Amino acid sequence: MIATALEALSDQMIGRVVRPGDADYDEARTGFNLALDQRPALVAFPENEHDVAVVIDYARAQGLRVAPQATGHNPGPLGDMSDLVLLSVAEMRDIRIDTDARIVRVGAGTRWGEVTQQLSDLGLAALHGSSPLVGIAGYSLGGGMGWLARKYGLQTNSVTAIELVTADGRFVRADAGNEPDLFWALRGGNGNFGVVTAIEFKVYPVPELYAGIMFFPFERSHEVLHAWRELLPTLPDELMTWAAMMHFPDDPDVPEPVRGGSFVVVQVAYLGDQADGERLMAPIGDLGPVTDTRAMVPPIELAEMAMDPPEPMPLLLGHEMLDDLSAEALDDLLAATGPGSDGTPAVVQLRHMGGALSRKAPDAGARATLPGEVSLLVIHVTPDDATAATAAASIAAAKRAVERHRTSAYPNFVEHPADASAFFDADTWGRLRAIKRAFDPDEVFRGNHYIPPAE
Repeated sequence: MIATALEALSDQMIGRVVRPGDADYDEARTGFNLALDQRPALVAFPENEHDVAVVIDYARAQGLRVAPQATGHNPGPLGDMSDLVLLSVAEMRDIRIDTDARIVRVGAGTRWGEVTQQLSDLGLAALHGSSPLVGIAGYSLGGGMGWLARKYGLQTNSVTAIELVTADGRFVRADAGNEPDLFWALRGGNGNFGVVTAIEFKVYPVPELYAGIMFFPFERSHEVLHAWRELLPTLPDELMTWAAMMHFPDDPDVPEPVRGGSFVVVQVAYLGDQADGERLMAPIGDLGPVTDTRAMVPPIELAEMAMDPPEPMPLLLGHEMLDDLSAEALDDLLAATGPGSDGTPAVVQLRHMGGALSRKAPDAGARATLPGEVSLLVIHVTPDDATAATAAASIAAAKRAVERHRTSAYPNFVEHPADASAFFDADTWGRLRAIKRAFDPDEVFRGNHYIPPAE
């Protein structure tokens, strides 16, 4: 019976279906983080809304749930996938840019790297994040914290419309005037309410900005990071800085100047001119970086500035949102992960928050703000079980170091199953559950960080 149903599903779809035992199953099921072993009951690659509806009907008939996915980033919260159809929208990647309205519409499988160069050539910038390989839809549905976030807020609140297929197979365009409750829930509630097929969002006029990276020897981490911490209260919303300790592999894909080296870096993105940017960042610039790439640049330069890995690899992540970063907490973090410590993460990254990230806009979605002044992200590369165990201990030590300042977490950075109610206040969580009940009472969809329907 199941084989017959699968054959019928394949016959009704333009796209393809991959099941366990098929020669391409391993390739189809693998996400970006190779440490997470996704083993779904089925992988479907729809090419249009009709395909999506057919897959949803099949899953319901077979007693399976549907987990939407595009690029395979952050699949950890889905947990056991044995009862899931992994519905990959990776083939749905059309792009339309309305330069007059400054609105972009993309298929749900589109990655940031497919639009940022086009936008930059037009003097426009989107609120993308650190990697051009990340999918626009998943990033936006979970929040979306990028280089311009202190000025313009989370990407999810620049979303103007979302097209999706609901649990009953309907194709819906949700926006401020059509299905407003669903539109609100989708902007922060991730893939729990339907399968998104396209997303529309605002972009911003940015012909150029002052941006770049200052590299210092890793041994100067204490000096540089304390100077960065003290600088934060003086910075305007137009200026976003990230600071990180980074260990680069000795790999041909890594640029020669940093290959195999260890550095503490400060990254800058300023919506202003060079003179003001240099003045604002003088406490760091005056420390004498060994390499300094800061300059007036087109916005495309932000796409690779985080120096994220270009290929999938096994990773273990730790994350906290902090209401402050005291000198004492930074000292403890450095003792746990900095020079001379036992912990050797590939990256220990601190992002300055606040500004528009902390202000709730009147038309915001469920993920209206991110509480906190600093975001901590710790990343280890974990090629084997022994390395993974050491990495877990290192991440636990980093979390203990900043525990006194912990406020919440950013769901897009939480790569394991978690109680999603912790990411929202009680009123928002209650409203999300009520909308889940209205649109998916039978729990067909399981998005990253699961939201159950109200009882």
